[in-house]
Amino acid sequence: MEKSEMKQSEYSVVIIGSGVAGLYAALKFAQMRKSAEKILLVTKCPLGESNSRYAQGGIAGVIRINPQDSVDLHTSDTLKAGAGLSDEAVTRYISGSSENILFDLIQNGIKFDSDESGNFAYALAGAHSLKRVLHIGEDSTGRGLIEVLVNKIKDIKKICVMEKSTVVDLIVNSDKKCQGVIIYNKDTNEHEVVYSSAVVIATGGAGQIYKYTTNPYGATGDGIAAAYEAGAEIQDIEFIQFHPTALAQNPNSKNRFLISEAVRGEGAKLINKNNETFMQRYSNKGELASRDIVTRAIFAEMKRLNTDNVFLDTTVINHDKLLKRFPTIAKKCKAIGIDITKTPIPVAPAAHYTMGGVKAEINGKTSINGLYVIGEAASTGLHGANRLATNSLLECVVCAYESARNLVNSDLTITKDLDENTDKIINEYSAPVKADEYDITALKNRLREIMWNNAGIIRNEKSLIKAKNDIEQLKKEFNRNRKCLNLGEYEYRNMLTVAELIIQGAINRKESRGAHFRSDYPKRNETAEHSVIVKEE
Repeated sequence: MEKSEMKQSEYSVVIIGSGVAGLYAALKFAQMRKSAEKILLVTKCPLGESNSRYAQGGIAGVIRINPQDSVDLHTSDTLKAGAGLSDEAVTRYISGSSENILFDLIQNGIKFDSDESGNFAYALAGAHSLKRVLHIGEDSTGRGLIEVLVNKIKDIKKICVMEKSTVVDLIVNSDKKCQGVIIYNKDTNEHEVVYSSAVVIATGGAGQIYKYTTNPYGATGDGIAAAYEAGAEIQDIEFIQFHPTALAQNPNSKNRFLISEAVRGEGAKLINKNNETFMQRYSNKGELASRDIVTRAIFAEMKRLNTDNVFLDTTVINHDKLLKRFPTIAKKCKAIGIDITKTPIPVAPAAHYTMGGVKAEINGKTSINGLYVIGEAASTGLHGANRLATNSLLECVVCAYESARNLVNSDLTITKDLDENTDKIINEYSAPVKADEYDITALKNRLREIMWNNAGIIRNEKSLIKAKNDIEQLKKEFNRNRKCLNLGEYEYRNMLTVAELIIQGAINRKESRGAHFRSDYPKRNETAEHSVIVKEE
């Protein structure tokens, strides 16, 4: 079989993904390491397009000028939400680092909202004991962070940005050392070998494997799939957080706009089609219960009344305050004919956040030497079984900072000595692939239906086994082992991998805990621990 020569290049560090974690890691490495090493920032979408951009509620932080708050209190809130699976040491470190990191963001041009006195305008989010959430543009924190970080990145010459490209494989030798990546460029339809001393995965989550999601189209689990295929440990992947309140005016709309938890924090009430409040029947915390409880409560009400959604009554909030605090939400709703000062918002749960992922330390280190994973693609132990709202952006920036600091003090010598394992990877991408015709859109939709109906908000042995068998059938129909023809095929390949991991983790976890609810095992098993899945060699 004839092989083609792939383009080759070298960079000291390759960072995959341009959400808050990837951008901040690139920025801090460039700022900390004054030498001339080149950094490659690879992004499948236009620079800055990511899950992070759509984060509304804000970023949690413990700042000493907020005298009622403390690291102990924030840690306690996180551990409670995490349902016994959050790592206390990790949680305490990330919370304790928040002040320094937030002020570093401010020094880099981030401007958090302030009140009339010029002090930070703290907000309350569900399951937090008090107001500790900082925000930008009231309800557009993610976009505010992204825009500043993108502008900073563009001014740094030693950061090379490769857009509309995706890492489709990691070059890992038989000693479990990552030596680089294989990149696919959507525009040129070409593959490239990039050798590097370190690779940082910051590709976000995998919400697109579910029928309904708040995630953008690029959230297909690419980084998690690549790390798994390379032999990295995957931890707690069965814990998928479903956001309880996504805009659901049209039941056929798959990608759903997020209605921030902060809206409930400001006093909005959930009501059913009969205009009845119902959260008090499910939790004494009402609308401010943790996301898993609110999600299952809404799901139960929808099933009980045979409806496609419930409603979030924002009319109970002062009109001026509502429009000032949530301008993005008000604008989005107005565009579809909903005046949130007068009309409740139709909402329903949607897949939102991948709490498990590649097992990683706070500095991003994984079980593969030279491979780092940060942000939503990582499982550091912070979120446990149920992420506390607004902790995700905090984890992104703290772990990005720590990974950059670790890399700055590392030996960044690039080694190109290939062995049988790495040769095999490169050769497979050099060879032609059979041009089978696949309707990738239809295949993705089948996968999403399978996951939503059988491995979603409520699970059981029967549904999970069905999902497993259905996914295996999809894999048989899709005759691709490694190399694919286009971006859609690569995304689908990765979605299949992550779907299988979620299903396997859910089958193995025979209990209900946090976001993972098994109707056949409705109680929590106090002896259960973290789940870890590793690819068999």
